[in-house]
Amino acid sequence: MLELNITNETSKLKAVILGIAKNNGPIPKPEECYDPKSLEHVLAGTYPKEQDMVQEMEEVATILKKYNVDIYRPNVIENYNQIFSRDIAFVIDNKLVRANILPDREKEYFAIQHVLDLINPKDIIQLPEECHVEGGDVMPWNNYIFIGTYSGVDYPEFITARTNVNAMNAIQKLFPNKIVKSFELRKSNTNAKENALHLDCCFQPIGKNKAILHKNGFLKEEDYQWIKNFFGEDNIFEITKEEMYQMNSNIFSISEDIVISEKHFFRLNSWLRNNGFTVEEVQYSEIAKQEGLLRCSTMPLIRV
Repeated sequence: MLELNITNETSKLKAVILGIAKNNGPIPKPEECYDPKSLEHVLAGTYPKEQDMVQEMEEVATILKKYNVDIYRPNVIENYNQIFSRDIAFVIDNKLVRANILPDREKEYFAIQHVLDLINPKDIIQLPEECHVEGGDVMPWNNYIFIGTYSGVDYPEFITARTNVNAMNAIQKLFPNKIVKSFELRKSNTNAKENALHLDCCFQPIGKNKAILHKNGFLKEEDYQWIKNFFGEDNIFEITKEEMYQMNSNIFSISEDIVISEKHFFRLNSWLRNNGFTVEEVQYSEIAKQEGLLRCSTMPLIRV
């Protein structure tokens, strides 16, 4: 059996589900795109090729193996995008919460059944139907659970709004000993530079007390300021609009002092090294074209 344990984003990683790019399917039609960045690349004829994405994900697998992390992969579904395993479920403490994601993506959850079979059924939670949530919006951080959301009345009009207030309230009830802190995210169906698809597209805690942050990802100034006050200005690496677009906040922590990052994130990687992190660099720029990066394609099961 798998003894699930996730209390934060950065403790030493022992087990993870890494998405898979094999049999990824044809290039989507513009009307089939779930986010503005994929749409941009479909229209430009620069949508990523499967063999490049497979190669990028294998680089990550190699690094995870180097640090003795147990890696689980989804079963391959014919002609189906299964890269972003973070979206389909998330672990808080010893519970796995099934994400209520876009209905078109439901098959992705069943492709990890072989992993679910290793978990005590009592520790798997299915939220009510009206609770929309994806793992990219949920970050356990010790006593807190940070959640990115969108509460505007126009929520249904945004295919980029993935986590609603119902889910937030449900998670608070499930974990009464935690403080659920929500952040309102900026949404756009058409402009990738004005869209924070998930919380991890504009913010991520790293190390023991540091964070990567992009101000314009937040709709409310006070949410941005709350993070700055919580972590302290000296502990925050602020990224530009272009860096957010390239997904600089979506790196992945193997431990409090080891991260996997994209090799083109020169400014960030230099700051990380100057702050005592070991940075394992990978090429992930093709996967980034689908508005997701390293955190999006990993779903941690056990950290110690």
